[in-house]
Amino acid sequence: MNKTLLIIDDDDALRDTLARGLRAAGYSVLTAPDTDLANRILCRVSVDAIVLDRMMTGIDGLTFLKTLRAAGNNTPVIMLTAMGGAENAIDGLKNGANDYLDKPFQLQELILRIENMTRFAPEPRPTTIDGILFADNEFFVSDSNGGQQILSLSGEEKKLLKNLTTPVGNIAPAKPMVAKRLREKINNVSLGMDIITIRGHGYKLVCPNKDRTTHRI
Repeated sequence: MNKTLLIIDDDDALRDTLARGLRAAGYSVLTAPDTDLANRILCRVSVDAIVLDRMMTGIDGLTFLKTLRAAGNNTPVIMLTAMGGAENAIDGLKNGANDYLDKPFQLQELILRIENMTRFAPEPRPTTIDGILFADNEFFVSDSNGGQQILSLSGEEKKLLKNLTTPVGNIAPAKPMVAKRLREKINNVSLGMDIITIRGHGYKLVCPNKDRTTHRI
């Protein structure tokens, strides 16, 4: 499975350039222009590494990193910064960064550092999405006894659900009948998730209580 990265940077041009380059290198990439959106993403999605700008409008990267580590989140973080020099690097590393890269930098160097940083990272814990647990290549739901039972899915349905949840927010193509059957099964076990149609692109897993302009299957 491709690794998922979160880029947090308030420079729109740099953030978009990094996202394109890292996607071309085979990563799934989420982006956030500030730490507020980053926190909301991290509350819902488990990522393999974070690419973090140090100097940002609002809460700066170093403060965000300290808070992240204080909360027990050990996701590998590489900090990008125009604040070069040994003292700044030491400051970042002391406060929880796994690596520190001065701007400007080469994309290939960033990719190699991310690879090194995540190579020996522990396997991600099973993740739960509104009561639906994914582990050991199966999706599970709670049964009436408080235990877990496998969510019965066809091969095509399982493939679609995996594509929709790695990470949550992905838009994935599928046959309409496959998406319709999966949506019915999701609705039967989860009141907090729904599958909607993104016209011309495919399907997306969302929270039904949020406003949206797209159409249900």
